[in-house]
Amino acid sequence: MAAFWRLSVVFLAGWVLGVGVLGTAAEPASEDAPAADEQGFVSIFDGTLDGWEGKSEFWSVADNAIVGQTTPENPTKGNTFIFWRQGELDDFELRLSYRITGGNSGIQYRSRDFGDFVAGGYQADIDSGTTYSGINYEERGRGILVTRGKRMEIGPDGMKTEGEVIGESDALQAKINQGDWNDYRIVAEGPRLRHYINGQLMSEVIDHEVEKRAEKGILALQLHAGPPMKVEFKNIRLKRLKLADGRKKVVFVAGRQSHGPGEHEFRAGSMLMADCLEANCPEAVTAVYTNGWPTDPTAFDNADAIHFFADGGGGHPVIQRNRLMEIAALAKRGVGIACLHYAVEVPPEKGGAEFLDMIGGFFETHWSVNPHWMLAETQLAEAHPITRGVQPFEIQDEWYYHMRFRDGDERVVPILSAVPPDATRERPDGPHSNNPTVRASKGAREVLAWAYERPDGGRGFGCTGAHFHRNFGDAEFRKLMLNAVAWTAGLEIPQDGILSEVSAEALAANLDPK
Repeated sequence: MAAFWRLSVVFLAGWVLGVGVLGTAAEPASEDAPAADEQGFVSIFDGTLDGWEGKSEFWSVADNAIVGQTTPENPTKGNTFIFWRQGELDDFELRLSYRITGGNSGIQYRSRDFGDFVAGGYQADIDSGTTYSGINYEERGRGILVTRGKRMEIGPDGMKTEGEVIGESDALQAKINQGDWNDYRIVAEGPRLRHYINGQLMSEVIDHEVEKRAEKGILALQLHAGPPMKVEFKNIRLKRLKLADGRKKVVFVAGRQSHGPGEHEFRAGSMLMADCLEANCPEAVTAVYTNGWPTDPTAFDNADAIHFFADGGGGHPVIQRNRLMEIAALAKRGVGIACLHYAVEVPPEKGGAEFLDMIGGFFETHWSVNPHWMLAETQLAEAHPITRGVQPFEIQDEWYYHMRFRDGDERVVPILSAVPPDATRERPDGPHSNNPTVRASKGAREVLAWAYERPDGGRGFGCTGAHFHRNFGDAEFRKLMLNAVAWTAGLEIPQDGILSEVSAEALAANLDPK
């Protein structure tokens, strides 16, 4: 078996249908796109193959470039790819430089991973000849979507309609440096896909064919089967673009495995919520990063909300490596912040004040408690979007309570509350188990989930349940969570809430290894 580089796979989810009209965007009359500044662009290639994965007999690094090469002695039987494994793409702009010697190559984006380093989907084509560079070719799909020099709109039925011509193909080819370095720029905004080489727009597609188009997917670089060839890529920079057309993006951060089977299933729970949100809220775009803090340096750049489901306390992802300031800055920019279960806990001396500002409350050790008990006689907030369509429910969980909230701030709204059994207040004192204040409050109603609208317009949410993964199978609890995530991102919640169905197979998917 061929050796290859590996990095933990992270997942992003896609965007929803946008609309556009070919030839109406603001492009210079010459169709040249002057080099824009580099603000917002992040390098995703550091001169090593960290974060990239491909077959080592074909891919290497030389002269600060990713190099793919076949020889007569070492051919590839089929097209093979090197994948960027730190994230996936939704709306973005990618810039890089390439040089090709012989053969054909391309840049796969919003594409699928078919296994064994094979990709399929949108491709910004690269050709050592004079035919294909700049076109949009759908690998393992519909083939050529548009040729160089043309604009094409693909209707819902797959019918193609040509737009205003960009230029004559040979004249555009003359702007490409044969056998030398060229700058490629790819801009994907909703269904609108544009390819530029050396500042010149080469092709444009607006893809409305819902059944076949790609709304999300991986980034990969191609090495083509056939005669020996060599392709080089360097200066690879990515900028995520803010979503438009009412779409909002939620980034889920799932923590590392920390408990036994069925408990603290951060990965499975986050992926399930993302899948349900995408399937039932058309305006929602989701991204799921597993195994803790994202390695993708652009993970939060176009987020409208960030949802943490991970271990808390000193091991909280935002507490480690001084990331608290980064998240606090995003919150001040208006990004929603949501925390589920253990992720509501941070050390009071390092994170407490920030969590009060971001989500309105937190689990404070020696003040809050973490017993397991059956939720009963619940109260749901009246007339709040998060509780739309939600009926009272009863489930066993590790429901934390006696949280620390912002004093006297009416913007902190109790979403879910209940009266814990007195027995939960009789445990020995400890940082999580009990304390005199809790013991003296028998019979008191406690807030288990809350919402907070910040003065800056951003939103925060916290919920103490979800210790047991099986509780995502409860339709009412799941609806409450989906409503909350969508609300935190600024989405409108339907009157009946966000409805979803989850099969036993879906609930069991992506569980941590036993």
